[in-house]
Amino acid sequence: MNDTVREELTRACRSAIGDSLRSIVYFTADDYEQLYLRDDLTASADLASFVENERRGFERRETAANSELGAYEYTIHGHEDGALTRVVTDDRGVFVTTDQLSTARFEEVATAIREVLDPAA
Repeated sequence: MNDTVREELTRACRSAIGDSLRSIVYFTADDYEQLYLRDDLTASADLASFVENERRGFERRETAANSELGAYEYTIHGHEDGALTRVVTDDRGVFVTTDQLSTARFEEVATAIREVLDPAA
């Protein structure tokens, strides 16, 4: 990933979520990179396991392509102390972890990520 995309993703997520942003992880089918980790958190999470789980989104996106619900946009995983929002395109994805947010804020960050990953969409 080049520095411009890294900076654009970080700026877009920080702008949409503000101080509730915990982390940003960019991933492809073969690799991943943590782009951001909030200062009050430690890098102790098992990122490889999270990434492996979120890579399943590539398959789910294809499965949902012909759904009566329309095209896939994003996925939210709610957890006791926060949430994970995933956005995938054909060959890359991003997930962000956050404190608890309103549904509208999840949509804002998903839209911001999608605009950086796939500006032509």
